[in-house]
Amino acid sequence: MSSGIIPINDFTYWLSEHPSIVGFRWSHTHSWGSTWSFLFSSIAFYLAISTALHLFLTLLLRPGRSVPLGPIPAIHSLSMALISTLISAGILLSSLAEIRDTRWFWRRSKTPFQWLLCFPLGTRPSGRVFFWSYIYYLSRFFHMFRTIFTILLRRRLSFFQLFNHSISTFMSFMWLEFSQSFQVLAILSTSVVYAVVYGYRFWTAIGLRRACFPFVVNCQFVLLGCNLACHVGVLLLHFMKGGCNGIGAWSFNSVLNGAILLLFLNFYLKIHLGDTEDSVKIIKHHHHQPPCSGNLKNQSLGKRMSESQNIKEKFH
Repeated sequence: MSSGIIPINDFTYWLSEHPSIVGFRWSHTHSWGSTWSFLFSSIAFYLAISTALHLFLTLLLRPGRSVPLGPIPAIHSLSMALISTLISAGILLSSLAEIRDTRWFWRRSKTPFQWLLCFPLGTRPSGRVFFWSYIYYLSRFFHMFRTIFTILLRRRLSFFQLFNHSISTFMSFMWLEFSQSFQVLAILSTSVVYAVVYGYRFWTAIGLRRACFPFVVNCQFVLLGCNLACHVGVLLLHFMKGGCNGIGAWSFNSVLNGAILLLFLNFYLKIHLGDTEDSVKIIKHHHHQPPCSGNLKNQSLGKRMSESQNIKEKFH
């Protein structure tokens, strides 16, 4: 049949049963970008090129001017939305397949949901789940282009944006290097949220109407809440079910996630409780019309949405 629709069996095969996926193994010699030296050098290069570009534009261009990029940011947002959708589908199907194939080994001590949070001790970074963890790790480098667009279009370099991108890449490397527990649900939730957020950014980049509420920030709060709940679950399972694999890396991961959460809340509260004059200027500069038309109440809501979106730019 040539109906133009991919059969579900073929879809499952290419995302979870392909030999390259089933036989994947994280290796310093065979996996691109898998060494500590590559990780630190790439993050250092990202920080250096972002800082240098910001300083160069500050010296070269007049204040307030930006570099036109045309459709490039929209294409990047669409690409990230598609990549995130692919990763979320792949990690979901691969997790179901791994549970099916390995449940005999751990079913006496864990339920499938507990396995998603807490890998058995001795788990090695190989197989379907770690293949998609590797793809997620590689996507972090493509995600970094968001900082370049922010510098070129908004003439703004945020320490917190640099921190968040660097830490996200570092943590995704640790997931693979130490076969860390919790990564399945972290990748799934983050990829789903990124698919929605970047789809929304593509929607607005091509000139369609913005939401009349802080859409991106609300998505971020959902993601942070899911991560917090999962971290608590891992901690409980570690002490109640005989240990979780990669708990040392998970502890360090928790500290970094906590730092990102505190920074995000600090900026969110600052802009909502402090002076919003700068935010209003940003709204006038970047929007030719208010996000929500109508009465003063709707305009105020639109301003608060834009303020929250401006904060979110500092993190993604």
